Amino acid sequence: MDAIPTIELMLIGIGTGHPEHLTLQAIGALKRADLVLIPRKGADKADLAELRREVCATHLDGQARLVEFDLPVRDSAASRYLDGVQAWHAAIAAVWAERIATGLPQGGRVALLVWGDPSLYDSSLRIAERLQSAGMALRVEVIPGLSSVQLLTAAHAIPLNTLGASVLITTGRQLRAGGWPAGLDTVVVLLDGACAFQVLPPEGIEIYWAAYLGMPHQLLLAGPLASTGPRIAALRAGAREAHGWIMDSYLLRRSARSPAGAG
Repeated sequence: MDAIPTIELMLIGIGTGHPEHLTLQAIGALKRADLVLIPRKGADKADLAELRREVCATHLDGQARLVEFDLPVRDSAASRYLDGVQAWHAAIAAVWAERIATGLPQGGRVALLVWGDPSLYDSSLRIAERLQSAGMALRVEVIPGLSSVQLLTAAHAIPLNTLGASVLITTGRQLRAGGWPAGLDTVVVLLDGACAFQVLPPEGIEIYWAAYLGMPHQLLLAGPLASTGPRIAALRAGAREAHGWIMDSYLLRRSARSPAGAG
């Protein structure tokens, strides 16, 4: 029986859009790759694929092959959110498996350039587990990248936490469903497509918001939630219409004077 080709999958965090976000470790891993997979996410997000191409053009000398693929689309009409996500991940895993088998039939190193960091609200590691469970001889290496959380706080020149306090990193879906988490004064919100901060009583809350972090069209707004929240919602809607897509994140912080866990 022939041995199963061994694949080394390198999940490389590339930050959020600026070529200089790559670490020296990430550049070194990219240079070791035999194959680089570039996802295409439709015409509206063509610049995301172009940014990945730019990263490769900057740091590679033609030694790795670039293979592009159309990323399957998640069924947003699925009756249960997690069922839709699981089906989506299965479809992505099937595309990865086909491209890897075609591009590296004898095995080798394949790189995927992951927005932000592969461990923070990204499913590349979960999709890789599907390939391993399906019998692929796959070794996974994670190269950490600058996350949107780090870049958000850096852009606003603020610390992530208050003195001796905890921080919650959550999603817009969770914030909308549960409101302000009890016992915390700092909440970072990712993957919010509908400005979930609007469900919160705004008194005593500051918001630090950013979109397109690291890109030429980066947007920043900060201030009291009561007055800044509507400005963010309007700016976000306009930017999404202009660019066809938006990636944003924000930090919410209660002032020392506001009652902990209120709302």
